[in-house]
Amino acid sequence: MLVRGLAHTRATLDAWNERPAPIVGRWIAGALAIALLLLAAVWVVARVATPDVSQSSFGILDRPDLGQVVHVLVRNALVLALHAFACIAGFIAGSSLPQEAQRHSGAWRWIHDKAGPLAISFVVAATTFSLVTQAYVLGQGTSSLAAQLDISPGLLLIGLLPHALPELVALFLPLAAWIVASRQKDWHELLAATLVTVMLAAPVLVAAAFVEVYVTPGLLRALTG
Repeated sequence: MLVRGLAHTRATLDAWNERPAPIVGRWIAGALAIALLLLAAVWVVARVATPDVSQSSFGILDRPDLGQVVHVLVRNALVLALHAFACIAGFIAGSSLPQEAQRHSGAWRWIHDKAGPLAISFVVAATTFSLVTQAYVLGQGTSSLAAQLDISPGLLLIGLLPHALPELVALFLPLAAWIVASRQKDWHELLAATLVTVMLAAPVLVAAAFVEVYVTPGLLRALTG
């Protein structure tokens, strides 16, 4: 199973290398759509949530240092890893398990046939739960921070966009690749997609972390007058 997966991955990478722009473009468009939907949900939650002014400023207005950059990178690396694992799970459930099922018969084949769709359903449910949870938590935090700064949640989100939008797009690249592959039933491409999307996301997340720590506080102070 691993050998076949590596063979599919090498073949997929070779094919993408000839025309990378359409592939990466679809991923970026999908990740941007997810990011904008999440930001819209965060704004809605922030508008209706009761702010907790006793909370800290979430580090956003602290004196910037490299320790904060590392903290942001670790946080985002965990989220990226979760989304990358969803891609890998999609590859296993949609490509490897069906191929493995052909080698069996009887009960074992039935188990392999049913395991794939169940695993895919679980990934969809877990990812949806993660996005809903993120919208709620970030919305609550946005409401509280906006109240502390005495600005509207919408204005606060505008101040966060320079780092938040590229950060979210990078984090959602693996999910976008998963969606593209699932719609086209190209599950065998997901191992390659995991590798490429993580490589594309990593430098963006590093840059976004520096912007969040060293640039965003100044933008927010300018917005608050």
